[in-house]
Amino acid sequence: MIGSAWHDLADAVLALEMELRELSMWRSERPTPEALSSHAPFCVDTLTFDQWLQWIFIPRMVDIIEQGEGMPGACNIRPMGEEAFAHLGQQHMRLIEVLGDIDRLATRLV
Repeated sequence: MIGSAWHDLADAVLALEMELRELSMWRSERPTPEALSSHAPFCVDTLTFDQWLQWIFIPRMVDIIEQGEGMPGACNIRPMGEEAFAHLGQQHMRLIEVLGDIDRLATRLV
């Protein structure tokens, strides 16, 4: 069951990347090292939420999944996504669902 949960989480993280690409939010240009080293939650002072997902969250989740030793804590990223992507209207619904899936699956692995 735990192995299956890790696979499900990996699939959800991949779905997040695919959804960001589908919405043209995936960027080829990496933010500056300074922007990536912010200590503010979600790097709100230096990155947009979609940049944070791409450059901070997804790589960190991949590392955690590859190690398979357990999540450090609950994610709870859906509420931030709801706020950050509200301007997209109906377009953001699948993206919000994926964030909720990640929250749910990660909680099972804490």
